[in-house]
Amino acid sequence: MRSIHLSQGSGRTKVNLVCDRMGDSLVVRIFNENEHIGAVAFGEYDHVRERASGSLINRLGHKDDVIALPMAHKIARKTKKPVCVIAGVHLDDITPEEITVLTDYYEAMVDKLLARLEAGMA
Repeated sequence: MRSIHLSQGSGRTKVNLVCDRMGDSLVVRIFNENEHIGAVAFGEYDHVRERASGSLINRLGHKDDVIALPMAHKIARKTKKPVCVIAGVHLDDITPEEITVLTDYYEAMVDKLLARLEAGMA
């Protein structure tokens, strides 16, 4: 699989997603122009119990856990593969409206990623 690069939005609310394979696992980065490591989440699918679970490491003072953990869980649940999501989205003086827009964007990009993976386009 070659890297999958997705982006959505423009200006302050532009957000990017890059996905790479590492063996049978996926490494997904979700970031904006202020790219950094704010949170790292690991999602894994339990084939015996048929459910996904996740673990999280969040940097002090960062709120990227709200991106990393749910997206790691969603990707692991759908792909049934181990996944690491590294999230780093920062906007100075972010507004509630911008939070909503960014949330819609990164969720839509993860849905596009899952569709591409399912279709074998990666």
